[in-house]
Amino acid sequence: MMWFRLEQPVPPMDHDIFFSISQTPDAAGQVPTENQMFTNYFQQLECADRLGFGVGWIAQAHLSTETQKSNARPVVPHWQGEVGLCTDFPQLAMESFRRTSSIEIGSAVVSILASGGPIAQAERIANTLQLHGLNQDEQRRLHVGFSAGRFEFMARPYGIVPRNAVEEAAWPALRGQIFMEAGDVFLRLLRGDVINSTQTYETVLTRAHFRSDEDWERVQNAAVEAENLATKPDQIAIPKRYVFEDLKIIPTDFRKELLQLVAGTHDPKAQTFLNTILPVKVFNLSITKPEVIEATHARMAEVFHPSGGAWQRSDMPRTSFVFLNAEPGLTPAEQSAAARKEADEALGAYWNALEGTIDPSKVSNAANNALIGNVEEVAQQILERFHPEDRIMAWFDFFNHDSDRVCRNMTAYMEQVVPLVEVELNN
Repeated sequence: MMWFRLEQPVPPMDHDIFFSISQTPDAAGQVPTENQMFTNYFQQLECADRLGFGVGWIAQAHLSTETQKSNARPVVPHWQGEVGLCTDFPQLAMESFRRTSSIEIGSAVVSILASGGPIAQAERIANTLQLHGLNQDEQRRLHVGFSAGRFEFMARPYGIVPRNAVEEAAWPALRGQIFMEAGDVFLRLLRGDVINSTQTYETVLTRAHFRSDEDWERVQNAAVEAENLATKPDQIAIPKRYVFEDLKIIPTDFRKELLQLVAGTHDPKAQTFLNTILPVKVFNLSITKPEVIEATHARMAEVFHPSGGAWQRSDMPRTSFVFLNAEPGLTPAEQSAAARKEADEALGAYWNALEGTIDPSKVSNAANNALIGNVEEVAQQILERFHPEDRIMAWFDFFNHDSDRVCRNMTAYMEQVVPLVEVELNN
């Protein structure tokens, strides 16, 4: 759909930026040092601040991706380098605020199953907000994106593993239920509640949690054997992961208006449940299908916690790879061809790292959702693919460690692409 003609002027589209800080080989096989990676991050963050990006979203990861390849069950056995170097989002967020003046900071995403679990994570966020808000003139918000975590190996050392044969059989579905329990604890503590584990989310597995009859039957059979049952159960209660007496986190007097919560899940039940506690927005990945995006907006308009106000399209940041070439000395056609080559190399390396083999269909699908080309082409793609009220989370540093070039791309995007988009939207 094209969005060129609107009856009334529209406000500028929101533009955020994503920082992966991913220490991986670039297309030439070069891997920067850890110090260089963080130097690059701060250079790009300060550039984004000057250019006027709204939120700088920082990827968080835990534990060495390289080392996990030697595990019995490696999650990403073909990944080269480290998937991310930010292991302590609150600390990096504070330093990021200190070095900038207008950009807000977000996590994309904090795993609330790792690093001590939801209680420890809630304390860290509360403490960060307490320190950040000491200056009463500070209005910049901390956007806390949270999830179960993309890679299971990062949560395994914290006990997020199957505890018996029933949980082993149910694991793919059960892990999502553990996130629901952890999310309940995390949000209620941030809300300021005094809670204990008799009051938190109960996991009771039924056929509805599984993709097939065969998957559910496998769990039923495990329960029959483990509990010596005469018949297959219709539901299976799972003991809680987080067992504790009354507790409340401190500090409690932090400025809650500086906190924005965003869930990294596409599970409609999770999105709905979390919003019974606090206003929780949602993320959208760059390869999500349009029908899923629109269904999410429709659902969130109904379930978004009322204390967060009316749901807005900008409440769901839409991640997009950006392969922009506005390099001097090249014709527009040469810029376009160079951008396409850069995108193919980066996306191919990415899927190869994730799965070990390049799947041309996945590379093509990712490229179809990415913004690729010269200034005019990228502007046109934004107009074709995004609603005027969307929030784009632009990802420039994808497998690109040439920080000066990344900053040039960011500058061309904000100073050339965005003005073209706004002119067309109001034309």
